[in-house]
Amino acid sequence: MEHIVVGVDGTPTAEQAAREAATIAKATGARLHLVTASRKSSSQVVRGGGGESWMIDDLTAANDRLKALAGSLGDGIEVTCTVLDGSAAKVVTSEAERLGADLIVVGNKRVAGVSRVLGAVALDIVRHAPCSVYIAKTT
Repeated sequence: MEHIVVGVDGTPTAEQAAREAATIAKATGARLHLVTASRKSSSQVVRGGGGESWMIDDLTAANDRLKALAGSLGDGIEVTCTVLDGSAAKVVTSEAERLGADLIVVGNKRVAGVSRVLGAVALDIVRHAPCSVYIAKTT
């Protein structure tokens, strides 16, 4: 196994899936690739103490969250991060295809309705994945 892609979205469910993916990566020697989807960026000005201000956009914030998560996954694995514009399922499956991933890991986030067994995003990923999909039990 060379590449594991894990879809994350800033939720505890996704973080738990990333931790499980990191465990698999450590055990197999695979590289771990964290990917998140973010719609076209909107920006906001953040003002700090002392009159300082800076501009933060959605893509930058998402990238910062991914890097923080990557840093918390521990040593012993190579972790890369990507933030892409688009729907979550499409972003995850296209990154898995681009990287030639051996495995996609996603969390099992329960929702109401037809998709309640896996969650809408996980179900879409399973349907369109170019490789095996591991659904981490997170609920």
